[in-house]
Amino acid sequence: MAVQDNSAQTEQGLQWQEFAACRGPLGSVFFPPPITERKREKLARERKAKQICQACPVMNECRDYSIAIREPHGVWGGLSEKERRVLL
Repeated sequence: MAVQDNSAQTEQGLQWQEFAACRGPLGSVFFPPPITERKREKLARERKAKQICQACPVMNECRDYSIAIREPHGVWGGLSEKERRVLL
């Protein structure tokens, strides 16, 4: 899925976000905290986020979107920043 222009994204094209399992209080595990985290803490946080992704009904849409916009942060569609970079 290739996105030509981020501003071209329509509300309809992003409706999948309404069904994302990461919405709400669990969303904090998908992005690093404002303070430095140790490697084992990061891996544990990412593992928890990926478990949530596995049960998400829009995991594929999320993954495709994050790759298309080259999202540099967080866990999206079950992939970490590092895992997405490998795909680009």
